[in-house]
Amino acid sequence: MHSVRAARALQHLAETDPALAVLALWCRHRDAETGLAETRGDTILYGPRFEALSLPEQVGLSAHHILHVAFRHGARAQALRDRLGGQADLALFTLAADGLINDTLLAAGYALPRPAVQASALVAEALHRPSSVPETLTGWDAERLFLALTDGSGTGRGEAAERARAYAARQGFEGDLHPEAGPEGTGAEGAADWQDRVARALAAGRQAGRGIGALVYRLRDLPETRTPWERLLRASLADALIETPRRTTARPARGWLARDASARQDRRPAPVFEPGLRRTDRRPRLAVGLDMSSSVPDAILARFAAEIVRIAARSGAEVHLLGFDETVRVTEVLDPRRGAEQIADLRLARDGGTDFAPVLAAAVALDPAMIVLLTDLDADLPSPPGRIPLLWAVPAAPARTPGYGRVILLDG
Repeated sequence: MHSVRAARALQHLAETDPALAVLALWCRHRDAETGLAETRGDTILYGPRFEALSLPEQVGLSAHHILHVAFRHGARAQALRDRLGGQADLALFTLAADGLINDTLLAAGYALPRPAVQASALVAEALHRPSSVPETLTGWDAERLFLALTDGSGTGRGEAAERARAYAARQGFEGDLHPEAGPEGTGAEGAADWQDRVARALAAGRQAGRGIGALVYRLRDLPETRTPWERLLRASLADALIETPRRTTARPARGWLARDASARQDRRPAPVFEPGLRRTDRRPRLAVGLDMSSSVPDAILARFAAEIVRIAARSGAEVHLLGFDETVRVTEVLDPRRGAEQIADLRLARDGGTDFAPVLAAAVALDPAMIVLLTDLDADLPSPPGRIPLLWAVPAAPARTPGYGRVILLDG
C-alpha cells in the first residue's frame, strides 16, 4: 500500500520541485509501524514519528530519503562492504551520505528536522579541513568521505573516525539507511539506470529554475557506473600475466605436419617448415613497488597488499615486493598464503623523499610480466621501463599525469 503518512509531503514536492517529483516516482513509499523514516533498497518507510513533524520538515525528510534511493546509497554501501571484505563501518558511511544529502537540501532551501548532520561540518570537525557547503558538495562523494574518515581502511578506527562519531552524537544522529540492494541490484546496469534518471530529473529542475535542480554547482555524490580500483587492477594484471606460448624450432607446428604428410603422399615438394608453440616453464613475475614515504597511508598499503596477494594466489604469479623511498630498502618474495602477514611484519620506513629511478631499475632487472607502483607520484619521473607494462596505483588524483603507464585511483 502506498504511504498515507507521506501523501501531503509528496504532493507538495510534486508542486515545488520538478527534479525530486520525478525521482519520487521511482521510489516505493510505505508506512511502517515504528520509527521516523528509513530507506531500505528502493523503499522508503514512514513511521508514526513522521506524522508529528511540521509539513516543511516532512517535505525535507521525504526529499532526504528520495535522494538516498536516487543516489543508490544502500547499494553503494553494500558494494563498499564487499570490496573491503566485510570490514566496513557502515554507520560512518551512512553518516557521510546523510551529511551530503542534508547539505544539498539545505542549500536548495529545504527544512529538515533539527539537529541535522552536515557534511561541511563533518569535514571541518573530523578532518580539520574547513569547507564551505559548495566546496563540500563539489569535492566529496560518500565513498571518498567515508574512506577519509577511516584513514582509508574502512574499519572505523582512528582519530578522524572518533571525531566523526562524537560529532554525530552531538547532533543526535540516527542511522536511517540500510545497506540493501533494490530489485535492480548493485551492478552496473542499475547504476546506469539511476544515473540517467537523476540526470534527466536535474535537467528538468534546472529548466524550471527551482528545487535541487536549480543549484548552480555540480553535485559530486551522484550515482555513477564506477569500476572499483580492485577490478581495474585485476583486469590489468590478468592481461599481463596470461602465459603466451612461444615459437620453438624444437618441434614443428601441427598444421605443418599435416601439410608435409599430404605433400609426401602426393609426391609434391615439402612445405616451408613452420615452428610449433611451446609454453614457457617459468612462472610469470610481478614486481610491486611500495612507496614508503609518509604520504602513503598504512591502511592503503594494507588494502593494496591484500589485493595483490589474492591475485598472486589465483594467478600463480611470483610476486616480488620492492619497498622504496629514495632507494630500494625492502626486497621480498611474497608467499601467496601469507603475503599480507609478510608485509605487516616488515619494518617500512615512513619518511624520506621519493626517487623512482632505483625501484624501476630493480623491477626491470627481475624481467617481470608487469610492474605495479603504489605511490602518490610526488617525484620526478625517470625514463619508461622499456616494453614492460607499468601500472601507477595512486591514493588520489595526482597533480600531473605520467607520460607513460596506466594510472588507477585508490580513493574509492
